[in-house]
Amino acid sequence: MTFNSWLKITSMETLSHLESFVRSAETGSFSAAARRLGLTPAAVSKNVATLEAHLGVRLFQRSTRRLALTESGERFLHEVRGGLDTIQGAIANVATTASQPSGTLKVSMSPSFGLKYVLPLLQEFLARHPAVVPDWQFDNRQVDLIANGFDAAIGAGIELTPGIVARELARVHIVAAASPSYMAGKKRPTTPADLASFDGIVMRSPQSGRLRSWALRNAAGEPFTVELKPRVVLDDPEALARSAVMGLGVALVVMPHALPYLESGELVRLLPGWYADAGPISLYFASQKLLPAKTRAFVDFVVDQFRRQRLAKRFSAV
Repeated sequence: MTFNSWLKITSMETLSHLESFVRSAETGSFSAAARRLGLTPAAVSKNVATLEAHLGVRLFQRSTRRLALTESGERFLHEVRGGLDTIQGAIANVATTASQPSGTLKVSMSPSFGLKYVLPLLQEFLARHPAVVPDWQFDNRQVDLIANGFDAAIGAGIELTPGIVARELARVHIVAAASPSYMAGKKRPTTPADLASFDGIVMRSPQSGRLRSWALRNAAGEPFTVELKPRVVLDDPEALARSAVMGLGVALVVMPHALPYLESGELVRLLPGWYADAGPISLYFASQKLLPAKTRAFVDFVVDQFRRQRLAKRFSAV
């Protein structure tokens, strides 16, 4: 049975069955789909079983560890996914155009970046959308938006699992910096190799446990991998920046953390012609054509605030 023929006998109850099937296929489990849909795992499992009974085919091979689509399930998912999003979008559009954004808005972000750049936006956001209740979690842990029930996340390097998209907010550039007091009486470095003669404040990767090194590049694109001499080892980028402000040595600092101190003069940039590109800071959310009003309002608001504050430009080391 094709999706078009299915539409002839569809109902709101059937749409719920279809959504349970599609979200279970995307997440690989009834439990994860249930968290996303606000149902119990048992209800999702029952919806899928009812759908299978109506169709007369088995859509999933079930195991204690994970769901796997059957061949029929793969074909059916291919046909229904786009149509389901279209129907849900139309229903959501009717509902949201007549109402204001409301409900709990669950967002994940890193503590240091979130406290510095996102939390200060909260008062204005709530003034615009008083019916939204923020439930924001400040954690360096990478989250699975669908499985963990988040409406959005702000960060870098989150895996784009099925159903998730990323809206780039800014590129993350890394620069060499130190305090004026630390550099007093010292000769400024003129090449990346010169950094080896200074005390290094270095970053240990929380994921791998290894000391981080960065390949700096100049305007011509020439690379140079910098290996600082460790004097202090830390695992948090904000701690790295503040240690440099304290005059403990030279650090390779990401611009979002270095920016306030560079603008205040508490840090000075070394080797202004050199920097590393660590990738984008992005806003992650579900790829539905029409998001819930609360999520769409948050996405549009954050994007607009980054534009107004010229943060992409200010985070740039170029």
